[in-house]
Amino acid sequence: MENNTSLQQQLLEAGVHFGHLKKKWNPKMLPYIFAEKKGIHIIDLNKTVECLQETASAMKQIARSGRKILFVGTKKQAKDIVNECAKRVNMPFVTERWLGGMLTNFNTVRKSVKKMQSIEKMLGDGSFENITKKERLTLSRDRDKMDKVLGGIAQLGRVPAALFIVDIGHEHIALAEAKRLGITTFGVVDTNCDPNKVDFAVPANDDATKSIAIITNYLTAAIAEGLAERQAAKDEEVEDTGSDENEKKAAKLLAEAEAEAGGGRRGSGRGPGGQRRRTPAGGGGSGRGPGGGRR
Repeated sequence: MENNTSLQQQLLEAGVHFGHLKKKWNPKMLPYIFAEKKGIHIIDLNKTVECLQETASAMKQIARSGRKILFVGTKKQAKDIVNECAKRVNMPFVTERWLGGMLTNFNTVRKSVKKMQSIEKMLGDGSFENITKKERLTLSRDRDKMDKVLGGIAQLGRVPAALFIVDIGHEHIALAEAKRLGITTFGVVDTNCDPNKVDFAVPANDDATKSIAIITNYLTAAIAEGLAERQAAKDEEVEDTGSDENEKKAAKLLAEAEAEAGGGRRGSGRGPGGQRRRTPAGGGGSGRGPGGGRR
């Protein structure tokens, strides 16, 4: 309870509760609105905390499973924050223009990424020494232009498992593509947006830099926790595998030692003088009588 109160206080200080003007509101945001003050809707921070914790839990599970979450925030207020948080947990991000078809036409986008990486590699290993200065300059500019738009998804080998969007109204193209592909969506939703368009909505101010920062950092911390748990589980699995192998080796050595000891204990079947012992048949003599004759 104290943690919730502390988080609520931080959200309050960051101005997360300030919504849009009443005339711009979306009626579907009514459950998340606490009151109206001077023509501006005030978001209920109790609902924000609940939704934020639920979203953090879901994102943590996705990160723990090893899947990728694409961060999307092309607004001026969100660019630097999204860029920094995504890099912190090694997740893909889009902070410049969202290219139409970035998800629905992912194979074509991957070709552009490979072209960018190819140019970068050739610039690095000196392959462009044989071309003119103008051609080299043109290729460098193309590389920089592609890196600006596609640099955040360069390491994304397949369609991500989820999208985290700052301002779902501004990123409506990204949201539509994710919905078309059935990708899980998380979004910061202000009072002028429809919260039903995303799977996990966090009602909050999506225009203030402080508000975006506190929410994005909170969710990034949950992702980092999920990644740490995944790594710990991997390390534990490696240790268990190593201990199993050691136990098998020890059991094998013990079996070999017992086999050798057993072979040494078994006698050769000969008497003290080296002659083979005869086992009396029928409990006694040789089958002849006292006089040496056969009975």
